[in-house]
Amino acid sequence: MYELDEVWSKKLEEAIARAEANGQRDVAEYLTLKAINDAARQTSVQWLFGALLEIAAAHPQIVVENENPHRFPVNNATMVGSLLRLRRGVRCLTIEAGWTRTPADGFMRGGALAAARITHFGLARENSDLVLLREADAPVWHAVAPTGTRQPFDSLHLNQ
Repeated sequence: MYELDEVWSKKLEEAIARAEANGQRDVAEYLTLKAINDAARQTSVQWLFGALLEIAAAHPQIVVENENPHRFPVNNATMVGSLLRLRRGVRCLTIEAGWTRTPADGFMRGGALAAARITHFGLARENSDLVLLREADAPVWHAVAPTGTRQPFDSLHLNQ
């Protein structure tokens, strides 16, 4: 998946250069914003997966599985990204993270840049839905409660 993201980034840079060369400043600004948002999404998803893998590394009996690319539904949209599964016996922790890539995938609601889902096999009350929001020019993961309220989500939450 990372190779596809790399190719996409290069194509986006070329499109920005073409738009600027053709005097299409508004198109160039839109594509620049898209490139900034895509970089924030990719970095934040990598952080989420990396933090979880770091925690799992302390437990050598955990089996790690990864799926790329991976598609999963969130509300009426389809997220495209990655899936990470951590297994130990019958226990399984799954994390899916991604964002909409094409108009056919739908759109992100509430100003979200990306979405993630953490699922605990056998411990459904510990499941979490996450959204990536921009706060003070930095992306921050938030846990979304069933009531719709959002709270910042960090590596301490992953440890729990």
